[in-house]
Amino acid sequence: MTKRKPVAPAAPEREQRPPVEAIRAAAFKQFAERGYPVVTVRDIMKACGLTQGALYNHFKSKDELLHDIIASTQAELERLCLQAVAGAGDDPRAKLAAFVRVYVVRHCRLRVEALVANREIGWLDAEHVADIRRSRRAIRDILVGILARGVERGVFNPPQLDGRRDLKAVSMALLDQCTHVSMWYLPGGRLGEEQMAGLYAEMALRSVGAKTQTT
Repeated sequence: MTKRKPVAPAAPEREQRPPVEAIRAAAFKQFAERGYPVVTVRDIMKACGLTQGALYNHFKSKDELLHDIIASTQAELERLCLQAVAGAGDDPRAKLAAFVRVYVVRHCRLRVEALVANREIGWLDAEHVADIRRSRRAIRDILVGILARGVERGVFNPPQLDGRRDLKAVSMALLDQCTHVSMWYLPGGRLGEEQMAGLYAEMALRSVGAKTQTT
């Protein structure tokens, strides 16, 4: 009887990813743990088990890689917010709750990505920063539009300053609150992602003086 040849062990999970995704994941982790200025291309490629030359097949430089990972996560957040609001019906209260829920769940789930996107953006050049800020303004404007519609319909009564409402300021305050859940939330705690999202949605509705829905 011939001996069976030993079966080669399965490749580590990081090697089973497409190279570009492995590079992005390693970059997020390295930048989050050590900071963008300290991390080298060699560090990133060693972390994802690829050769240094593999990075340059996808990105021209470490700077371009940083822009790519921030821009990609930002674009996906914008897409999810638009999708959630579009699917929430016509009631501004439902739209606000849907927006906050998807925003908070993403920031609970992708804490590393949120940390890098908010802390390391200052290392990008002006053109790339402007690209990211365009998307952030678009997300803010989705929220401003929801609040404006709620005020028009008489279902929102957000705080006023000197007799005037500044819906951009209110929107930025809500976004800041939701974004910073990523700084302290840990999975496996007493509240799960969906519970956190529900809590933040309720807080947002109360913050803008949402009237109780009647059946």
